[in-house]
Amino acid sequence: MTRILAFVGMPASGKSEASAALRRKGIAVINMGDVIREELVRRGLEPTDANTGGVGTDLRKKEGRDAVARRCIPKIKDADSEFIGIDGIRSFSEVECFKKAFGDDFTLVSIDSPLELRFERVMARGRSDDMQDIDALRIRDERELGWGMGEAMKVADIVISNNSTLEEFREKITMLVE
Repeated sequence: MTRILAFVGMPASGKSEASAALRRKGIAVINMGDVIREELVRRGLEPTDANTGGVGTDLRKKEGRDAVARRCIPKIKDADSEFIGIDGIRSFSEVECFKKAFGDDFTLVSIDSPLELRFERVMARGRSDDMQDIDALRIRDERELGWGMGEAMKVADIVISNNSTLEEFREKITMLVE
């Protein structure tokens, strides 16, 4: 059976950085956002924050709140690995979907980080789907909380605080894996 370490957290809390730490350890990572990006390409849309959020909302509305998780399960099984990371849990429904598929081999880690620090990270990373001001980040937070992210964060097996240096955070993730 495949052991899974999945990350949930508000935008720019450190999910991608946690996933990068897993990759450095040779652990495969499934990025749930890739499912949304694949759908953007399929629909011929630009990868903006509005389009990404709109497609995410649309998929969940049409296919259920666990739509993205269900699309990830075959990718996890096809990876044929003993240990996999999942980047980007967005709802309690997704947690339930993964728990149903993988049982006790699924561990959810919530990454906690304050708004102002997350906005500093957004400005530093410069992704095409990123917010340009702190109010836009608050709007994205509300959208993702509307998908049920708050409930997912509450049921996490482990909570890691990411409010210090990148090196300290990477160390926490590495210790978690080991």
